[in-house]
Amino acid sequence: MVHKPDGFVEYILIHYNWIFVCLFLLPISFVFDIWMYFRNWLVFKLSSAPKQHDKKVKHVQKQVRDWNNNGQKTQMCTARPGWQMMSFRRPIYKKTMYNVKVNLVDILEVDTEKQIVRVEPLVSMGQLTATLNPMGWTIPVLPEIDDLTVGGLVMGTGIESSSHKYGLFQHVCLSYELVLCDGSIIKCTSEENSDLFYSVPWSYGSLGILTAVEIKMIPAKKYVKLTYNPVRGLETIAKKFEEASKNTENEFVEALAYSEDQAVIMTGIQTDAPEYDKRLLSQTYQIVILGTSGWLVPPKVSLLKLTQTEAIKKLYENNHMIQDMLVPIETFVDSVKIFKETCNIFPVWLCPFILPSNPGMVHPKGNAERLYVDIGLYGVPNVENFDPKKSTRKIEKYAAEVNGFQMLYADTYMTREEFRRMFDHTLYDKLRTDMKCEKAFPEVYDKVSRAARY
Repeated sequence: MVHKPDGFVEYILIHYNWIFVCLFLLPISFVFDIWMYFRNWLVFKLSSAPKQHDKKVKHVQKQVRDWNNNGQKTQMCTARPGWQMMSFRRPIYKKTMYNVKVNLVDILEVDTEKQIVRVEPLVSMGQLTATLNPMGWTIPVLPEIDDLTVGGLVMGTGIESSSHKYGLFQHVCLSYELVLCDGSIIKCTSEENSDLFYSVPWSYGSLGILTAVEIKMIPAKKYVKLTYNPVRGLETIAKKFEEASKNTENEFVEALAYSEDQAVIMTGIQTDAPEYDKRLLSQTYQIVILGTSGWLVPPKVSLLKLTQTEAIKKLYENNHMIQDMLVPIETFVDSVKIFKETCNIFPVWLCPFILPSNPGMVHPKGNAERLYVDIGLYGVPNVENFDPKKSTRKIEKYAAEVNGFQMLYADTYMTREEFRRMFDHTLYDKLRTDMKCEKAFPEVYDKVSRAARY
């Protein structure tokens, strides 16, 4: 059924969206980023964030205690608007739950001696980069989308091309500070309150409200030297990709598969000595910066979501797929074949990561760490029989069968029972009971399933 635009504004947003993005969203995004950069720089230089942190946390505690005192009528969630989240969907549950305002947006401390940065949960990757890089530091796993927040990467997950060495974002975190459902504050590490420490990742705020995180830091050099290795043949791609992922000299590893039999494997190392072709650099500058207003790119994802019409959402849902499936590296060949058969989206992003055998919702089978690969599918399916639900269900089923996992920012059509088989709820359920979370917070499934989002 063809959707008829509901008025002139919706007609423009559907048929001339690019004009709206170029003339309005890009400049607004640029101005907002400049404002936030100077605001964050000033706060960090004045060291005012640590002084305000306790006050802001006490405000969170007060709201939670008010919820308790007023009879715990509905479950709790943070008040952050759905359009500000990186998921394509917006959560339904925020409309009916008790919303807790969490204004925790600052970097609290950079300890170069201990190599630790302490941050509040709404600190973004762009904010961290702008603060740490001039000081000669970075974090081991730095997801490349600037608007991703520490809290989202902890409560959900995050990955980057350094994950073959360091694991997922949660594996470079050293401690979490949370406000629990009774209003108390708790700090957890791998040695102190360890059950909670290992259960927080992937919990989506269903165990407590995150208020601070300590993250490892590593020295950062000025440049990254990249090597591009074109490879043909699926078996060869799988072999070369695994070899690159296991090579400890590579600081960064990722690949783009342009078809089932053609890929480029990219490896990188940090360096202080730049190596580049000046002619190529000049041409790239002219094309990207001068030719396309690249200095304004990209627009903020949150603003794109805020201006989406129902018609655009429907078009995306029926004609677009955004999924990340995390599968053991040895299933590489079969996984690529299954995903091609199901949706035939290329290029495909391939990112290796090491998965430690830690407690919690996501860990490999057995007692040893294991190498996995994130297969990222983002685009328009090129199969005649594509159906959003049926096609996603097919790759969800396959991922579960090979002891893989689905990233939960994307549409999840699994049943509750299937979800529990994919994600280990043993420790999570115990903590939910011990800390009396059932009345306070919804289960993970009730926050991430397709039925919980619109």
